[in-house]
Amino acid sequence: MSRRALLRHTVLTTIGGRLIGSAGVAPVLMPVPNALALPLAAPREQSRTRPRPTAAQLAWQREELAIFVHFGINTFTDREWGDGTESPALFKPDRLDARQWARAARRIGAKAMILTAKHHDGFCLWPTATTKHSVTSSPWHGGTGDVVRDFVSACRAEGLKPGLYCSPWDRNHPAYGDAPRYNDVYIAQLTELLTNYGPLSEVWFDGANGEGPNGKRQVYDWPRTWALVRRLQPDAVIFSDAGPDVRWIGNERGVAGETCWSTIRASSVPYIGASGDEVIAALQQGHADGDVWRPGETDVSIRPGWFYHPAEDAKIRSVENLVDLFFTSVGRNSKLLLNVPPTRSGLFAETDVERLTGMRTALDAMFAARLPLSPAAPRTVGRAWQRTFTLPSPQRLSVIDLAESIARG
Repeated sequence: MSRRALLRHTVLTTIGGRLIGSAGVAPVLMPVPNALALPLAAPREQSRTRPRPTAAQLAWQREELAIFVHFGINTFTDREWGDGTESPALFKPDRLDARQWARAARRIGAKAMILTAKHHDGFCLWPTATTKHSVTSSPWHGGTGDVVRDFVSACRAEGLKPGLYCSPWDRNHPAYGDAPRYNDVYIAQLTELLTNYGPLSEVWFDGANGEGPNGKRQVYDWPRTWALVRRLQPDAVIFSDAGPDVRWIGNERGVAGETCWSTIRASSVPYIGASGDEVIAALQQGHADGDVWRPGETDVSIRPGWFYHPAEDAKIRSVENLVDLFFTSVGRNSKLLLNVPPTRSGLFAETDVERLTGMRTALDAMFAARLPLSPAAPRTVGRAWQRTFTLPSPQRLSVIDLAESIARG
């Protein structure tokens, strides 16, 4: 049994004895009788062809919460998307402490962190042989620093699983737009990241694709890219809107579909970057009859932007809002990937850490008292299945947490 690694997970409140979804708000206390009748999906026939999670997917779903770290040259230019012309001399954090990031993540119950090793501007946070547009050309540690190394070491020191994002779009590299040539460069960058930093739990991709320095757009070789990850990091899950292991949830607001299956029809999102209402609906909800196991990941930032901007110091999400995000992501069978951007000093901002801590405290209080339930055998009600759970006495409940075993699909 996995507590919230669910085929279909709903956090419920009661209104007039009827069970409904929390609809994106923190559940309120409501009186309920001492017997609850819960609707169940009719049991499906066991099938050898039914999609099942791999060991890596199963472990990934059980983690529930991870921290995204957007850090790079944009941090120092006050931009969200750099254009690739930024001087590496701008990158000079004076107090960079990846252990501080990892400690903050561990203390709120996160099990993993993902770092933007390279964003669209092409600036690499590790000493790469593929370009001079990297930390090697910066004044930080005299050009000998390696943010990726610091990051993965900090994760492991705090018991977290590290993951990496390397943007396919590169607005600096002169080869971008020359498909065969740049694909070789990108594969070389990924090879460095996948071989020099130990085991990774997640390799994160998006379909960002714009013009490069030569004004051309790039055609990516995703089959080659995914095959490389499979070969060099066989225990890592691969994320993108088209999977193959984990799918984007369809928005960056922190809201998964109220119904959110871990299975999806692969043909509904045929390639990275596919668009349209039907694609978004598939990403949000998945499909009960999906032919692949591809659970959703809900990425959202604690601030309006993904990178740190001083002007947003007064616009950090409240504790209440962060709790709501937990229920609209984890509470809907999705993993929450919460972005926390380090400041120009290289630290998580104090207020950001305080809000994270407040979220954890609120959630712990909400789930502190667990009531025992005595289940009756399921019975058929019309075409539906129903199971009644008996409480010791009438109670006031804030959350009903439903879960099922997913190891067999």
